[in-house]
Amino acid sequence: MISISSSELNYLVFRYLHESGFTHSAFAFGYEAGIDKSRIDVNMVPPGALVTFVQKGIQYLELEANFSGDLKLIVSVLGLQSDADMDEDFSFIQPLDLITKDPNELHNMVKAKKENLRQHKIESNKTVNEDNTREHHQGKEKERKERENELGMEKIRLEKEREKEKGVLEVPHPDQNHAENHEDKIVVENLENGAQGGPEPMEISQSLSSLSNNIPSSDVKILEGHASEVFACAWNPSAPLLASGSGDSTARIWKIAEGPCDSSVQNELVNVVVLKHFKGRTNEKSKDVTTLDWNGDGTLLATGSYDGQARIWSRDGELKSTLNKHKGPIFSLKWNKKGDYLLSGSVDKTAIVWDIKTGEWKQQFEYHSAPTLDVDWRNNVSFATCSTDNMIYVCKIGENRPIKTFSGHQGEVNAIKWDPTGSLLASCSDDHTAKIWSLKQEQHLHDLKEHAKEIYTIRWSPTGPGTNNPNQQLVLASASFDSTVKLWDVELGKVLYNLNGHRDPVYSIAFSPNGEYLASGSMDKCMHIWSVKEGKIVKTYGGNGGIFEVSWSKDGDKVAACFSNNIVSVIDLRM
Repeated sequence: MISISSSELNYLVFRYLHESGFTHSAFAFGYEAGIDKSRIDVNMVPPGALVTFVQKGIQYLELEANFSGDLKLIVSVLGLQSDADMDEDFSFIQPLDLITKDPNELHNMVKAKKENLRQHKIESNKTVNEDNTREHHQGKEKERKERENELGMEKIRLEKEREKEKGVLEVPHPDQNHAENHEDKIVVENLENGAQGGPEPMEISQSLSSLSNNIPSSDVKILEGHASEVFACAWNPSAPLLASGSGDSTARIWKIAEGPCDSSVQNELVNVVVLKHFKGRTNEKSKDVTTLDWNGDGTLLATGSYDGQARIWSRDGELKSTLNKHKGPIFSLKWNKKGDYLLSGSVDKTAIVWDIKTGEWKQQFEYHSAPTLDVDWRNNVSFATCSTDNMIYVCKIGENRPIKTFSGHQGEVNAIKWDPTGSLLASCSDDHTAKIWSLKQEQHLHDLKEHAKEIYTIRWSPTGPGTNNPNQQLVLASASFDSTVKLWDVELGKVLYNLNGHRDPVYSIAFSPNGEYLASGSMDKCMHIWSVKEGKIVKTYGGNGGIFEVSWSKDGDKVAACFSNNIVSVIDLRM
């Protein structure tokens, strides 16, 4: 009998989660199951292996239900029963039956359905014979009429020829033409207007309604070089540099020429610096670059990896320091505004503040009971963390306990973000809700419940008090696995716009620096640019892979998108 070890099964589950886009769950499961220590040859495992394995198991159960007794089982194994017969037997059982009924019940069910099918076939054959007899007579009658019509037409033709020879031509009656034209008109109107009682006209998505919204390839720069999916990208805040992080155990810093994109010019080697996160083999999955962030003045890049290490690089690609204390993959990494501290959140359930001057950890915060999914600074010394334990903690350097605890989510909290003033905290969760919190009270200010599935990420607009756009309204955006993006009025806790344009989960959203536009990237391979004021798509770019992250350049004239097919696209958006 073929057997499977627990480590092999764990790897199949890990691959299934990763291939299905459940990145956080895959990393967490992989860490706890020790996938990086497995000796499985990953190149031998085909895509969709777990699903195939389960389907084979279901087929085995179907065999057990369909073949009673050892003799029939032996006959089927020896191939004495045709594949067509087997497939016919399998069609009698539904997946729910396999779960809720034992083999004897299933066997009786199949037997009864086969008998019903046999009776149905007998009745059908009888009906078919009657129909054949009827069709035979009808066919004879049809042939007779067609023959009569042919003779009649021939007679008319001969009569017309005789009339013509006599010089007499028949002139059609004016009403006859009128009637024929009227009939044609009715047909056209029915095609244009649709027949009464027919199906309603198909609603066309905004993303497909106007080809003029599509961004031409001449406005797109394709950055190739990564050997695996690209999970993260971020523009340098002070220079024309774009950083990207990938599952190939590297990050890259691309030098992007200022001005319009030119797709005709290929990237030269001097335009990219490769930041290697491995020393030996290049296929070490434990070195996946999961997150990255530039410091405020753009002189240093921090990267977080699946190996639990954070690394600090110069923008020239020099490794400045390696920060090693986490015992699990790092999911989130953020610089404070001053740039003297770096904050990291890990699957090991902790968050760590690192002192950049010394290259050492300053304080480790161990409050969560499950993996930490996101972290975000409130100011230079305090921050918030969220976790799969459904909790949110507000922490402060030097304090041994949270200064605030927010509980209320009924599912994993995927992301948290402070508003530009640091007074409001937004969170989103697998419980399909986003919430807005204030340090002034225990309960949430608003519970935003319009999404139908898990909310993956949220973003505040760079507008309102404390921003470069103080006269514009502060808005919160949320992106969900229900394929929609929603814009919220944060004062009223109401939806401003439902942005419906994607067909698959939306993984990333980003506001333009002036707050007038929102970029969204989805697993449907499309990036949409929305007008925040009108709630409509103004530009669309379609790639060849799912989009994990989108990022605006500091001037707002370019958007970068990183894809599951190993590439990064830079789109020129001079509105």
